[in-house]
Amino acid sequence: MVVNENADDLPAMENDERITGAGKFLRNTNLDELPQFFNVLLGNMSVVGPRPHMIADCVRFSFVIPSYQFRSLMRPGITGLAQVNGCHGFTANYDSIILRYYWDAQYIRKAGFRTDIKIIGATLKQGFQNLRISVFHPKEKKREVETPAAE
Repeated sequence: MVVNENADDLPAMENDERITGAGKFLRNTNLDELPQFFNVLLGNMSVVGPRPHMIADCVRFSFVIPSYQFRSLMRPGITGLAQVNGCHGFTANYDSIILRYYWDAQYIRKAGFRTDIKIIGATLKQGFQNLRISVFHPKEKKREVETPAAE
């Protein structure tokens, strides 16, 4: 992404002019998440857990869902149940906020080694599918998953 003054307040959107070509490739293949493993090694994040949001988004989402801070009971993760169920990217409406919260709450309630392994497996599968699409079919949109991965 190009350096800009809105980076802390305005999340990237589809066809955002601030996103470079390399950034688009990294985002489409989810390779942009690899540096987050440094945060895992430092103990600031987990591999699996509710995805962290921008502070401005957390405040905004708390107005929609009063118990939104429930998500912060667990360490944030690189991937999570919401992501493997298609909830990533820009939150365009209240339904998308509520759906993310639903999957995060389900994860918090069911958290465990087996659930984490299922989520990691689903994340890897999606990542390889998105990489294949980005490399061999760059005009095709990356796959969004709507069905639950770990129940």
